[in-house]
Amino acid sequence: MGKLFGTDGIRGSAGEYPLDQQTVRKIGSAFAEVFDARLGRQPRFVSGRDTRESGPEIEAAFHAGAGTTGESAGVMTTPGIAFLTREFNFDAGIVISASHNPFQDNGIKIFLPSGEKVNEGVEAAIEETVSIIPTSDPDRIDISAERAYEFKSAYLEHLVGTFPDLDLTGVRIVADCANGAASEFVPDLFLGLGADVTAINASPDGRNINQDCGSLHLEKLRSAVIHEKADFGIAFDGDADRALFVDERAEVVDGDAALWILAKYLKQCGGLASGKVVATVMSNIGLERALAEVGVELIRTSVGDKYVLEELMRCGSELGGEQSGHIILPNTSFVGDGIMTGLFILQAIQDQGQKFSETHAGFVKYPQILVNVPVNEKRPFYQVLAIANAAGAIESKLDGEGRLLLRYSGTENLARVMIEGKDQSEIDALANSLADVIRGELG
Repeated sequence: MGKLFGTDGIRGSAGEYPLDQQTVRKIGSAFAEVFDARLGRQPRFVSGRDTRESGPEIEAAFHAGAGTTGESAGVMTTPGIAFLTREFNFDAGIVISASHNPFQDNGIKIFLPSGEKVNEGVEAAIEETVSIIPTSDPDRIDISAERAYEFKSAYLEHLVGTFPDLDLTGVRIVADCANGAASEFVPDLFLGLGADVTAINASPDGRNINQDCGSLHLEKLRSAVIHEKADFGIAFDGDADRALFVDERAEVVDGDAALWILAKYLKQCGGLASGKVVATVMSNIGLERALAEVGVELIRTSVGDKYVLEELMRCGSELGGEQSGHIILPNTSFVGDGIMTGLFILQAIQDQGQKFSETHAGFVKYPQILVNVPVNEKRPFYQVLAIANAAGAIESKLDGEGRLLLRYSGTENLARVMIEGKDQSEIDALANSLADVIRGELG
């Protein structure tokens, strides 16, 4: 049996290994055994799912394996499950979702009461246990969903209660719910805060989640913001752990711009005592320069929210995130929450008395190019003299006015050349010249 857990839980095509009924039941059984060994009793857990048609069956199979100590919150965002796990004293939270992937995919994530995902040691223990559990027919059990309404209400109260002074009366908002879990919460939430809300892609049918909508496809949101003369546009992914934004001019506000807005706001409020913001190597150099102008240091990590969280905990920063819109505010939650991020930005807009476009002024995004080069081997770049020399020459030419990032794909035989600089034509030429060198040496 192969490795089950990847960088973000278990992920695959619904109905196929490892998300076929028998394997999911084994995963549920292994989860219960591993937690039982640690707790001395069967674990109490809560599960939730996004709107994919495969969600109910996968959730049911997991419960069938794990036993009768679990409850279901029904359709729920990933950060919502993380909150419920802590708030209702569960031993674990189970999310059935494939985030921004198409409906054919699904996945399983496991959270601890702290809001953190289980560590690699727990994942390894579950994988080992799965490998020795005999295959059996996945009998269904009745999942307890008696408290689903209570769970949803508690999560909404948590969101609203975090911003007791937020008044959105007269604010026009367009929300793209990606036909995902946000559809259950966002329209009512913003309406309850007084906003004039237009919800788009908020009618999930099991197959339209993320389909030409949400945070990966902002065209419809931009058009709707213009048509509705809206002040604020927000787009979620399928499980609402991330969000991207559109201002009143229909300009895209990505995760880097969101970090800039929130860093300035938190610093103004005394909420950035560390003077640090954590982002990944993919964040634009424009963010680093803008933050430096206001005395804030940008710390970079490898790509992935788990690496951002690890660094947040290590350095004591109050804010971190990714260009994709996955923002973590550890004083509120260890999980990215797209809805929470949106509310924080709306609070910043309100408190500063500005238009949305004005809050991200000062952040100038540098032109960027990314070239993927197929390779036959993944030797360290510094060991290939021609590549090392070419990369060094580019860094000398950029001379602090740009950035070169050279790395291998973690899942494909590709070298990725990313360059940022002031002039698009210049960095295009530099990136393609380095790509040619890599192709000649490793292709």
